[in-house]
Amino acid sequence: MMVETSTLGRFHHQRLDFKRWVPAFLTSHKTLFTVLWIAAFASVFLWQRNIGGGLLVFGGVPARPIPKLRPVAFNLTDFGGVGDGVTLNTEAFERAVSAISKFGKKGGAQLNVPPGRWLTAPFNLTCHMTLFLAQDAVILGIDEEKYWPLMPPLPSYGYGREHPGPRYGSLIHGQNLKDIVITGHNGTINGQGQAWWKKFRQKRLNHTRGPLVQIMWSSDIVITNITLRDSPFWTLHPYDCKNITIRGVTILAPVVEAPNTDGIDPDSCEDMLIEDCYISVGDDAIAIKSGWDQYGIAYGRPSKNIMIRNLVVRSMVSAGVSIGSEMSGGVSNVTVENLLVWDSRRAVRIKTAAGRGGYVRQISYRNLTFENVRVGIVMKTDYNEHADDGYDPTALPIIRDISFRTVHGQGVRVPVRIHGSEEIPVRNVSFQDMSVGLTYKKKHIFQCAFVEGRVIGSVFPAPCENLDRYNEQGQLVKHSASQNVTDIDYDF
Repeated sequence: MMVETSTLGRFHHQRLDFKRWVPAFLTSHKTLFTVLWIAAFASVFLWQRNIGGGLLVFGGVPARPIPKLRPVAFNLTDFGGVGDGVTLNTEAFERAVSAISKFGKKGGAQLNVPPGRWLTAPFNLTCHMTLFLAQDAVILGIDEEKYWPLMPPLPSYGYGREHPGPRYGSLIHGQNLKDIVITGHNGTINGQGQAWWKKFRQKRLNHTRGPLVQIMWSSDIVITNITLRDSPFWTLHPYDCKNITIRGVTILAPVVEAPNTDGIDPDSCEDMLIEDCYISVGDDAIAIKSGWDQYGIAYGRPSKNIMIRNLVVRSMVSAGVSIGSEMSGGVSNVTVENLLVWDSRRAVRIKTAAGRGGYVRQISYRNLTFENVRVGIVMKTDYNEHADDGYDPTALPIIRDISFRTVHGQGVRVPVRIHGSEEIPVRNVSFQDMSVGLTYKKKHIFQCAFVEGRVIGSVFPAPCENLDRYNEQGQLVKHSASQNVTDIDYDF
């Protein structure tokens, strides 16, 4: 069975079986990123060839047999499914899920989606279920909103994310579930978001758009070896879930004019692993959230114990990996390592504002590489977008205990911009082993305001005056008396 029930404690305190996942020669981060680049672009190339004309990759490789991962396995065709891209298969999916629900006490069951284009309206998953997408299988979301059911707003977001009132559900949805697997031979779930994006820009929608995949109030979730693309809104949204593994997933959307197509948005989630993914989308590749303003404070579910590693990401509109801005339930104990961000507006970002409350703390970034990124590291405390006028401006977030170690790159305009404020200072930030090649030669490109922390050893470019200086042995060399100095310049 593919379900993993380990908590993040295993990720931190036990040796992982690297022989299973990563060959021993990948000891250098440069080698790792070279392999990730090759794999990522090969997958995109093959995806483009496949969608362009139905080309059989390498000219004649037969379809891979579908493994049986549950005691019982069904095919979508057993329930009347037709994969011609025209027939609506919603009832076939619903009948299949209903049949699988009867096997919960017997180890669950598997639904195989064979090669083909399977048009459907939104449908729900059930407990102890594996959804397996074969090679060249594509689940297509119907792009007419009349087929998409309306759901209550998320309790930690108040009246709705884009519009007050109900929101559209997701194409693939689940709530109050246990033991869910979505996997395959890199089959695709395609939200056909183009119509949604156009209507959103034209202000023709009356409700918040729905995600592509949303799983709520659930546990023991594994999502591996699939492609998700062209979501109407956020792509993969686990909400208030525990014990989640996302591995080997490709997430695609146009990098411009695909509004709010975040890749993965862990929202009030804990014990989560995201690894070995390629993400290129029209908003944040990953955005860790935990509710919005007074609603998130009242809901009170933090996102915590999250490991993000071995990713190649791109975001020309927003950032590679973000925390916030909806972080009112708190975010803590997050590790981001072995991350390559390329051709992006920002690499990693923390965003919040007065009224959010909550906290961002115990965040560790290790082994980051930036290639052609406008701003590398960003912390912003005046992201003033609010659910409604009922927020409490005295609910001030806490930002502290954030470390950056081994940060390299080239073609970066502003390596660091940490914009704290008198009411929301940034505390205990550390930088070690940082060298970033620049494209902009102005002064003050390591920008700080209301920041307290330290630089350990050699850091390039020269850090701001707000930070204490330590040598490689951890001895204080120079104490800063200027934590409240403001050196922010948004003109470049």
